[in-house]
Parts: sequence; C-alpha cells; structure tokens
Amino acid sequence: MTTRKKILTTLALGTLGLVSFRAASDNERYFEIAKNLDIFATLFKEVNTYYVDEITPGKLVKTGIDGMLKSLDPYTNYIPEDDIEDFRTLTTGQYGGIGAVVVKRNGKTVVQSAYEGYPAQKAGLLPGDEILTINNINLEKKSNADISKLLKGQANSQVKLIVTRYGQDKPVEVAITRDKIQVDNVPYYGMLTGDIGYFQLSSFTVDAGREVRNAVIKLKEKGAKKLVFDIRDNPGGLLNEAVNISNLFVDKGLDVVSTKGKVTEWNKTYKALDLPLDTQMPIAIITSNRSASASEIVSGVLQDYDRAVLVGERTFGKGLVQATRPLSYNSQLKVTTAKYYIPSGRCIQEIDYSHRGEDGALTKFPDSLRTAFKTQAGRVVYDGGGVAPDIDVQDREIADITRVLIQKSYLFDYATRYRAEHATIAPARDFKLSDADYQKFVTYLQGKTITYSTDAERSLTDLTKKVREDKHYDDVKLELDAIKRKVAANKTNDLQRFKPEIRELLQEEIASRYYYEKGRTEAGFGNDPNIQAAIAVLNDPNRYAALLKPGGRAASATKSAGTK
Repeated sequence: MTTRKKILTTLALGTLGLVSFRAASDNERYFEIAKNLDIFATLFKEVNTYYVDEITPGKLVKTGIDGMLKSLDPYTNYIPEDDIEDFRTLTTGQYGGIGAVVVKRNGKTVVQSAYEGYPAQKAGLLPGDEILTINNINLEKKSNADISKLLKGQANSQVKLIVTRYGQDKPVEVAITRDKIQVDNVPYYGMLTGDIGYFQLSSFTVDAGREVRNAVIKLKEKGAKKLVFDIRDNPGGLLNEAVNISNLFVDKGLDVVSTKGKVTEWNKTYKALDLPLDTQMPIAIITSNRSASASEIVSGVLQDYDRAVLVGERTFGKGLVQATRPLSYNSQLKVTTAKYYIPSGRCIQEIDYSHRGEDGALTKFPDSLRTAFKTQAGRVVYDGGGVAPDIDVQDREIADITRVLIQKSYLFDYATRYRAEHATIAPARDFKLSDADYQKFVTYLQGKTITYSTDAERSLTDLTKKVREDKHYDDVKLELDAIKRKVAANKTNDLQRFKPEIRELLQEEIASRYYYEKGRTEAGFGNDPNIQAAIAVLNDPNRYAALLKPGGRAASATKSAGTK
C-alpha cells in the first residue's frame, strides 16, 4: 500500500469513527431527552392525582418551565397564549386602548400620564385623576394587570370611566373611544441650541429606523449641524431596527453586526444595505448603565467606526440575541440563540450564564480577561462588560429626602394640585418655580409622613452596634449621642439643603401637566449633566476630533472604564 493510500485510509477510518461516535452521542442525548420527558409526565400525573390540595395544571407546568429556563439566562422565556398579546405589544409598540399609563397606588387607581394626541388626552383625562370604575366595574380590588385588560380593547370600541379629580366636588363620567395605540420609538426631538439637534430613542420596535430618520431630517431642516442622540435606559428590541438605525450614519456596505450561535446556518453578518442619511454630522450619543442590547449595537457600531463620541455611563452589557419559536396551543418560546459581535470584533456580553459557581452564582467578565480591539481609526476598545463611553459622566445621586418625595408621590400629587390652581404656565424650557412657590410646596408637606434614614444615620447605627459588641459603648455614649443630635438637626433642614434638586424635579413634574412628556423633557434640559456634557463636546471641535483619534484620552480606551 502506498503512503498516499495509507493516509487516505487512515483519514477515512478516522472520519467513520467520528461519524459513529457522533451518532452514538446523539442517540444518548435523544434517550436522555425522552427519559426525562417521561419522568416529568409521570411525575406530573402523580402530583395531579394524589396531591392533598387541588392544583391548577397550567400554572404548575408554567412554574416548572419558568424554573428550567431561569437556569439558562433571564432572556429565555416561555410565553403562554394568555400573554401573547402583551408580548406582541413589546415587539411592535402597538395595542388597542386609550393611550394612558394607569397605575395602582395606595389602593387607588391613578392616571400617571396620558399620551399626547391619543384618546385619553383628547377626552380630557389628566395625570392625577383617580379612576373609580371602568365600564361599571369597581377597581378597588383589581390589580394593575386587571386594570390594563379592562382599558385595552378593539379600536373604535368605547370604554366609560368614573373619575374623581382634585378640585372637583363630584366624580364625573369620561367616555373614551379606544384607538390603535402606537407607542413612539422617538418620543421627543427638538433643538437644544441654534445648531444642535436632540432626539430620544426609547425602544426598538417596528419602524424605529424610520422614526429616527424622520427626526434627523426634521432637525436638519430646523438648522441642526450637530446631533445629540439620547439612548439612555433603552432596553433594546428588534435587531433589524438596530441595523437600520446604524445604517443612517455609516457608509453603505459596511458590516454592522454579526451573530454567532450553535445553529451555524443561522449565523449571519448584517451589513449597511442602504445609502446613509449623514456620515459627517458630529454626533454625541448619551448612554446609561440601563442601555442594553440593540442600544449597545447602535452605540457600539458608531463607536467602532469612530462616527460618534459616547457620553455618559458604560452600557448594560447584553451581547445576546433572542429568537421566538412557535410552540403548541399558540404559545411561544423566546430563546437565546446567539451572541452578537460589533464591527471591531468584540462581544460586549458581561455576564457568563453558561458557567456558574458551585453555589449557582453568576460571574461577570473579569477585567483581567478582557481583550483589546481597535476601532476603524485605531482607537483601543474592549470586549466584555458593555460599551464604555468616551466621556464618562455619572448621573447625580439624589438625596434621601428627594427619593422619599418621589416614592411617596408627593411631587406628583403637588403637581396635580398646581395644575388645578394655575390655568397656564410659561413654556416648559422657561418655567421656573420662585422661592415663594417652593415655600408653598414646603408648607404642603407639613403633616405628611417623611421618614428616611440618611447614610450618616445608618453609619452611626452600625458604629453603635460595633462598639456595643466590643464593650466600649459606655466609653463613647456621650459622643455618639452628640453626633446623633447634630445629624438629626441637619436632617430637619434637608428640604432647604437639597432645594435645588427638589425644585428641579418639581418643575419637570409640573411642566408635564401642561406640556405632557415633551414638557418634562424640555424642563430638564438645563439641569441634565449628560446633555450639558454632550453640548460642550460638540461645541469644541478640537476636543471632539481628538477623542476620535488613536491615543485620545477617552474612557473607552481604559480597560475598567465605568466598571459597575
């Protein structure tokens, strides 16, 4: 036998060995699946027959499915038939309803906001209104989910609400004709300065790319020469819309994102297929640590192509792709099928769901294992752990007292009262509360429950506990008591000490009563450190250009930038 034949024979035998080994491996796997499904079915039958109390089969099975999928990752979910409509709303942004956010609060059903131009707002429903009944159904014992189902329905159908309002003596009936509600992906766009346009992107449902295109075109018509793109807190959505939006700002033919998973036939590289809208306009993208998934694709793509300066916080770090698969009885499975990779080659997934600790705990991608990649211009960027900004701006921590005022809805309720007592206010950008106005708010709070522990109080409590354990309490009791009195005295002045931030939030809440969510957005422009940082870098061409060059002092070039 020639050497060539020996090699070919060896290769052939090796190949057969691999085939038979794989076949055996697959058979074992299929047997394991069949065995465990049989165990599950017989176990369920026995529990259903002999368990001491009556069980709900669908609920019990869903609990089991949810527990199984929870061991994989948070994004692989079972969607039963009853929840399909809510899932469709998340992916399309469409539903039939009245166009209002209604929440249960302290036993009351309260209108949180009404979408401008939709049935609730047209019918005169106002934030702060309390809904007593929906189509004569009392809401006292209804949950948020129950209320949502009562309000939703086919377009052109009517729903009747009995509503109480601050300043009115008696409840009134409000008849609203439902309509098809399309929640905007771009809830706001407008001009920050004479030449800087601004728009928010809050989701990636159907037509997000078209909405962004329209917003940018209209901003350019208004004189925008530079752009602030606010993608904060956007949880993501449809992959193709992320591709479409990226394509607006990068050249046709460039790679946008690649997906790689177990099913190799599904692996794909998405390219910019259309002519871009603008490849030259300076852009600042604002990100937060809750910007995830599709948000990270867009911000990462524009960073990798040195097309924009990123301002804000490091993003969430979700580099996973989900697909929906149909199941029997009109249910669906949303399953993680791949990881995505942006143009530099990096995957920004932070948490490793496939390898857990012995206690089941999840691990994050350690800085020591993060790999350096390069943008098109040669800037250093890193994988694992989200997309790091080029200019790191941390959101301000609000004071404890401010947090309590928000949680107890005192700002919300006072804005409702203010709206009833004042027919008009200045435009949202110009609206300011005077010192006298703020003092009226302080007076309104008298008699309200405002209890909270400050960081200083919590530290003192820990210190007191420690010195008691060490048997030194009697030695320092007088000093500790003196400090506690001083801290308590300072706390009584918190409404004045934190007056600027409380007043800012109250102004935004009041502005939303007159100008809806757009008013809230505009009232906050001057107090937003991220927007101010974005304006500053766009107004400094030399700094903007330097950040997009290799060696630029950018946070994204630091391995542990913005570590959460």
